[in-house]
Amino acid sequence: MPQVMLDFDPGALSALRQGPDEFAREVKSAAVVQWYAEGRISQSKASEILGLSRSAFLNELYRRRVPAVQTDMAALRKEITCLTS
Repeated sequence: MPQVMLDFDPGALSALRQGPDEFAREVKSAAVVQWYAEGRISQSKASEILGLSRSAFLNELYRRRVPAVQTDMAALRKEITCLTS
């Protein structure tokens, strides 16, 4: 599995009251949730990357106050039009 190394000031870990392993999981989770929020990956792919079940990923979205449904008004109107046609 590819690895990415990031340098953080030790104060970042102490500010979050986390050890290095927990901090690494937090950074990975934050990145994956952001990619999902941007529409770059699906819930399924996000769950896979994080090694979580789909319901556990939905709980992570809730914890981070990120909407589980990512859509815009144009896509919603198109869906409604298809359903009512």
